[in-house]
Amino acid sequence: MSSIRSKIKRRLEKFIELDANGVRSHILSVFLKVKKATVDTIYETLAKKRDISRSAVASMVGYIHSKLGVLRAHKESYKTPIVYSLKEEYGDMIKAALNSGPATVAT
Repeated sequence: MSSIRSKIKRRLEKFIELDANGVRSHILSVFLKVKKATVDTIYETLAKKRDISRSAVASMVGYIHSKLGVLRAHKESYKTPIVYSLKEEYGDMIKAALNSGPATVAT
């Protein structure tokens, strides 16, 4: 199990390291605060501070979910949006990576 955590930690650090404009860090910090969110709710909070499209936010959340593996996705029915939630066991890892990352996020 620790090898999976170390792989996720490496991916997370690289993901944050490549964060040129702070969007990646902001999305991760939103999940640390609210624990559960849809793409639309993240887009609404992010669009207030940055010029970004909804599809860019959706792409980033999908990447965090599929490649980093720190989010769960749940969909009640085909009519409802996907609700992404932070896997609790990775909250401390994300917080540490955000604190040591190059971009500081003011949320």
